[in-house]
Formats: sequence, C-alpha cells, structure tokens
Amino acid sequence: MNTLADFYQNLGLALSLLVIATFIMAGLVKGVIGLGLPTVAMGLLGLAMAPSQAAALLIIPATLTNVWQLAFGGHLRGLIKRLWPMLLMIFLGTAAGTLSIGMAGGHWVVRGLGAALLLYALSGLLLPTLQVNPRHEPWLGPLCGMITGVITSATGVFVIPAVPYLQALGLSRDELVQALGLSFTVSTLALAGGLFWRGALGSGELTASLLVLIPAMLGMWFGQWLRQRISAVLFKRIFFVGLGALGAHLLISG
Repeated sequence: MNTLADFYQNLGLALSLLVIATFIMAGLVKGVIGLGLPTVAMGLLGLAMAPSQAAALLIIPATLTNVWQLAFGGHLRGLIKRLWPMLLMIFLGTAAGTLSIGMAGGHWVVRGLGAALLLYALSGLLLPTLQVNPRHEPWLGPLCGMITGVITSATGVFVIPAVPYLQALGLSRDELVQALGLSFTVSTLALAGGLFWRGALGSGELTASLLVLIPAMLGMWFGQWLRQRISAVLFKRIFFVGLGALGAHLLISG
C-alpha cells in the first residue's frame, strides 16, 4: 500500500477508530507494567484484521518505546555480552520462520496468535518464579531465542518463551527492564524485515504506524500516571486474565 490515505481508506472509519483505541489501551498497559504494547495490539487488532496488517501497524510504536526502554539503566553492554546468542537466534529464527511459515493469513495464523497469547497469559498467572542455572545458558538461551523468533514470524507475538526465560535469569529489576527492551527491539526489527520481504510493509504501512505512535504515547503517559495510584501487581493479574480470555477466543473462533 503506497499512501497513508490508501491504508486507512481501506480500513474504514470503524476499524480506524478501533486501531486508535487499541494503541491507547496498549500504551496504557505498557505504561503501568512496562511491557505488553505489541501483545495487546496484536491481540485486539487480530479480532478484526489479518495478523500481518496488525503487525505492520505496531512496528514504529514498538521499536521506539523499546529502544527508549533499553537505553536507560547502565547495564546495556553487559546484557549484550550475556544475551547475544539468544538475540542472534531470535533474528535468525524470525528469518527462518518468515521463509518457511510467514504470516500470510488464514485461520491457522489467527489460531496461532490466540495460542501464543493464551500460553503467555498462563505463564504469567501460573508459572512459579524459575531460576536458570548459569551453566545451562549457553544452550538454553539460543534455543529460547530460536523458538521466540519462529513464533514471532508466524504470529507477531515475541514474548514466548523469551520473557519467562529472561525473568528466570535472576537479573535485577533495572537489568530485566533493559533486557526485555533489548529482546523486544531485536524481535521488532526482525519482524519488520520479514514483513518487508513479504511485501506487507511499505511506505503506507510505515506512515500509518508512525501515526499510531501518538495514541500509544498518550496511553503510556496515562499508564505511568496510573501506576502511581493503583497496585501494579493487581493490574498485571487483570492484564493476564484479559489476555488469556482474548487468546482463548482467537484460538477457538479464529
């Protein structure tokens, strides 16, 4: 799609309003708990459009917010040194998945998106705090990276199993925030490359993605304000319950 007007004209007014509302909600979630923008966006938009179209919309908001997240904390160099095998395999896994699976559409892609969301929600609600033995990192990190990349290429969701793995490394809070930002940035850029290669990310999609940065940032600002006034633990639990219900719906009816 060549122009912004073509993109939103093709969506129609109702769907365009859904896009704006979705990115406000996705930004709000990220503002409160520090993650979830692409996951919420893919889940809600997956109800009404092809996953590849939804993934194209989230490229710029996800990239910019995650680069911002990884830039601060003072641990970036050490994290890159520790996590580069996993990050490399995320990129290669996404590339391999793009070539062999892709996100071309069809009911199985929507159901795959639903399964990924449901699995992530269940891991957030039920999975106990795990610890990865440092001696297992050399093989477990790349394996998690490869699986994350393949799932990313098929569904646009890049949290499984990367997020539970990073949470199990025993990182400090600041290190974990930076590590998540680093992982998400690599995943988003790899996803963008895959979408571009398949012809699903042109100038129209990029301009549309730039436009939804505005509601996403408004949502993040409100979420950060809200975080000071509510229990982040309770909000996170509600988030995972809602995400699980959404994933189950996509899995069953997709």
